[in-house]
Amino acid sequence: MTTDRSALVGAARRVVVKVGSSSLTTAAGGIDPARVRQLVEVVAAARGAGMELVLVSSGAIAAGLAPLGLTARPRALAAQQAAASVGQGLLVHRYQEEFARHGIVTGQVLLTVDDVVRRAHYRNAHQTLAKLLELGVVPIVNENDTVATSEIRFGDNDRLAALVAHLVHADLLVLLSDVDGLYDGPPSREGSRLVPLVRSDADLEQVTIGSAGAAGVGTGGMTTKVEAARIATGAGIDVVLTSADQAAAALAGAEVGTLFEATGKRRPTRLLWLAHATSGAGTLTLDAGAVRAVLSRGASLLPAGITGVSGAFVAGDPVDLLDPDGVVVARGLVNFDADELPALLGRSTGELASELGAAYEREVVHRDDLVLL
Repeated sequence: MTTDRSALVGAARRVVVKVGSSSLTTAAGGIDPARVRQLVEVVAAARGAGMELVLVSSGAIAAGLAPLGLTARPRALAAQQAAASVGQGLLVHRYQEEFARHGIVTGQVLLTVDDVVRRAHYRNAHQTLAKLLELGVVPIVNENDTVATSEIRFGDNDRLAALVAHLVHADLLVLLSDVDGLYDGPPSREGSRLVPLVRSDADLEQVTIGSAGAAGVGTGGMTTKVEAARIATGAGIDVVLTSADQAAAALAGAEVGTLFEATGKRRPTRLLWLAHATSGAGTLTLDAGAVRAVLSRGASLLPAGITGVSGAFVAGDPVDLLDPDGVVVARGLVNFDADELPALLGRSTGELASELGAAYEREVVHRDDLVLL
């Protein structure tokens, strides 16, 4: 059975569009005004047709290269942050000018992982984006490269876009690349064919995907785009992957690029971010009974079920939960600092409360802050 692309896209009321650095900048690294204008015209037209649009835009670091006299994306984090500091203002200013030509107001939203994984921050991010859309604003989202460290980075804006799509309850995610879709091999290789539809991982079995690293000013490759599509579709959101040149056709429901059909149902947004946008700051090793309780019964993790602690983390950090063989089975937000836990292991919460006070009668990881991997 074929998918009616026109009907699917036409039914999408809220859409997240992600565009990469290579689709916005010149080979030298500066912003290409013509490319930005072309993208804005497409987004403005879709908005005029009744869609609510969120734009996830790379390009801050790339836009900052030329003004700083840099000829290539720097490897050092501090240099990347400096380029982002210069380039983010230039990028957003260009967007503001172009959208203003269509009478559209834009709002800048810069995110780090902490902004959505931690409960209070997540609520704020969700409410801000919802209010911007309610007011008719086009949010322009990017990772906060100026302050993000290697420990709190998304790593690529494809994954960020998939998570933002779920955060704003989008119906559709459109990933714009410099390639017109997913091919079963390198697009430059003779005989490689476009894959028009992906319904499950089975459709990817004959697809050869290259390295996530890309040349030039961007950081994402086809690997990151397929991973982003998996995140979004697994959370109930359809994805179209195509080139920036075909953005208008994609948003009109034309048969361009590759359609990844939604495979799952929506899940709590914060847990989706916890699973896909974080790495453990430490580990907790569980006994067999605790593993069964967490995996099979959806229980919280208590001190009595923990046999070992590793890492330097503080309360609120994500930690990985290991089974007795050292296999990661879950990730959660821990309620204690690492140096507090050794004295609590193997003891019941009742015993701890009697000896140390009511503050210790709490879970190490609450089930609402825990996601199975």
